[in-house]
Amino acid sequence: MLFFLLACVRHDTNATLRASAEAAYPGLRAEVLEAALTGYRCARREGFGKQRTLTIIDFEQPSTEKRLWVIGLRRGELLFHDYVAHGKNTGEDLATDFSNTIDSKQSSLGMFATAETYIGKNGLSMRLDGLELGINDAARERYIVLHGADYVSEAHIEAFGRLGRSWGCPAVPVEITEALIDRIDEGTLLFVWYPDSAWLKDSRFLHCP
Repeated sequence: MLFFLLACVRHDTNATLRASAEAAYPGLRAEVLEAALTGYRCARREGFGKQRTLTIIDFEQPSTEKRLWVIGLRRGELLFHDYVAHGKNTGEDLATDFSNTIDSKQSSLGMFATAETYIGKNGLSMRLDGLELGINDAARERYIVLHGADYVSEAHIEAFGRLGRSWGCPAVPVEITEALIDRIDEGTLLFVWYPDSAWLKDSRFLHCP
């Protein structure tokens, strides 16, 4: 299924196949899906990713859009599609600035591996390990975790015109947190997209042999 999905989004393949891939995952643009699947393939070659499950976050889209997808790659099924918040200092509705620095309160890009869960001030949470040197590898030290937050909701969008913002964590709706974490914890891959030119050029997960 991974190779079929890659074929569906190649820029030199039939437009109908590209449209089919986009239809299967509402709102997920072909270029983002292709980058995420390439990153997944490269990460698997390095021994990461115990399960064939891939989480994709597209921070090029505004926070008012559902910009998180979880795909089961064995069958290509869409498991989750929902809202996700970015960091307070990454931007208002639109994400623009990213960091790997402690106390920056900004989101990070690139490939992550999901890790252990715990109960914290935000309830059930899941630690993330950044796999890209200088891009997101300080995630654990920065306490970048996936957690639920009541400011990630349509009610918050209606009241404020955007989602609330975290301190750099990918925060998700409270009502899906437990099911989402149960599905993707302990070693699955999570890919965060934004068209940052330096990262796109240098990421080893986008340019493996």
